[in-house]
Amino acid sequence: MSRVGRAVVAIVAVALVAGGVYFVVHEGVGPLPDPEGCTASAAGHTVAMSTAQAENASIIASIAQRRGLPARAISIAIATAYQESELENIDHGDRDSLGLFQQRPSQGWGTPEQVTDPYYAANAFYDALVQVEGYEEMEITEAAQEVQRSAFPDAYADHEQDGRAIASAMSGYSDAAFSCVVHPVDSAAEEIGGIGLTPRADTVRRDVARSFGELPLGGFAPGGVRDGHMEGSAHYDGRAVDVFFRPVNADNTRRGWVLAHYLVANADRLEIDHVIFDDRIWSGGPLSENGWRDYDPPGLTGDERRETRQVLEHRDHVHVDVA
Repeated sequence: MSRVGRAVVAIVAVALVAGGVYFVVHEGVGPLPDPEGCTASAAGHTVAMSTAQAENASIIASIAQRRGLPARAISIAIATAYQESELENIDHGDRDSLGLFQQRPSQGWGTPEQVTDPYYAANAFYDALVQVEGYEEMEITEAAQEVQRSAFPDAYADHEQDGRAIASAMSGYSDAAFSCVVHPVDSAAEEIGGIGLTPRADTVRRDVARSFGELPLGGFAPGGVRDGHMEGSAHYDGRAVDVFFRPVNADNTRRGWVLAHYLVANADRLEIDHVIFDDRIWSGGPLSENGWRDYDPPGLTGDERRETRQVLEHRDHVHVDVA
């Protein structure tokens, strides 16, 4: 083989090796961790998202939950944001269009700062949507067009199935249907603050209030809690918050799953370690690759009182703890 031929073979070999390394790293093949990202599954359809897309989808869903809107509203909003921005909070678009929904300040949607705030943008979208009479029964394409007045109205249908799957998970109608792979972070230990939470745990508490409004909370107290939880609980370190959905019934369980999925969607940003609800657990780090798992509370026996089982299995509250 000529010198040139050997050089070509060497270049091809290097390219193949490099390509293989890229595939192994980015696809999580073999012993390497899976890449970070999220999935929503419903009715046999699975949607893959980046963590940024998942966070934006969770905000859209949480605002609808806070406003008491139906899951159909979430489907319409998410399908619209998929079409307009691919669920990315972008700072550019056609003419002066900006943000998740590509809302135009010149058309009265708000200032550039407002429409690039996902919370404001979602509220503005829903403000317009609820003015559309009968939107709950409309095709997603039709309802989205009534709000957006897009030049390409049929394009919304391209994302209808994805929107339905995400909405079904994010609105709590599909249990444990939304999950993320989140790599571990090296977080330094924190001291308990004035209300009994570490700074990271208190950030979660404030974030939940911003998205969902004031919800009944527990599991922490000024100076820290010293009893009432299993041995080794993160509550004793001020790293955990419980959010209650009582009494245990179908509607409160659905509402609890909205929050549980929201917390998983934002686990990377908020440095969340575990989310437990309705006898299921999600964990950050390597275990996040397994998604939601059955939760087996230690020491629980079959003859425990019903009220005790509900507490230990986290049927009546969402538990969240941070690193």
